[in-house]
Amino acid sequence: MSSARNKGIAKSRSDWITFLDSDDEWLPNKLAVQQDYLRRNDDHWVCHTEEIWIRDGRRVNPMKKHAKIGGWIFQHCLPLCAMSPSSMMIHRRIFLELGDFDEDLPACEDYDLWLRITARYPVLFITEPLILKYGGHSDQLSRRFWGMDRFRIKALEKIIAEPCLSEENRSAAIAMLQKKARVYIQGAQKRGKADEVARYQLLMNHYPL
Repeated sequence: MSSARNKGIAKSRSDWITFLDSDDEWLPNKLAVQQDYLRRNDDHWVCHTEEIWIRDGRRVNPMKKHAKIGGWIFQHCLPLCAMSPSSMMIHRRIFLELGDFDEDLPACEDYDLWLRITARYPVLFITEPLILKYGGHSDQLSRRFWGMDRFRIKALEKIIAEPCLSEENRSAAIAMLQKKARVYIQGAQKRGKADEVARYQLLMNHYPL
């Protein structure tokens, strides 16, 4: 996933970069609306939009934890991926400054990039739904890996080490790492993965609250 997106970024020519995942759909006016908002908010370099969820062919309401917001949203992005790649419009300067998607992460590469972005930049949010997100099918990437939080924990380790991170945000990131590590350890214990339990217990000790 990261490699494909990075190749697309490298081959693109526009100053503004957008993405479209295979299980999503842009509404016809998506790009035009975002361009208009960004012209009127020229101090923003990152924009995302509200979305419509379709599960098993029916429209559903997302849970509160999936609510979208704008502004300085780093801490809002800590629990889960708070912005959908297909809704994003990102200026090329962001990738030149922060780098592309992490190709060492087989999943949660968007979570990783959003943390790096929101630690440094405010995000423009458009409350109008401009994409359709389809779910419920058997080949979703989130169903491919057990213990998805281990990839988010890796992303949290990376952002905690960033010198640009404020002390408030670093403390929040450490607290989230501790929380996700505890959950992961519980899952590893149930599956008899003693090595994983020991590894993540050491990790928690390395990042005391």
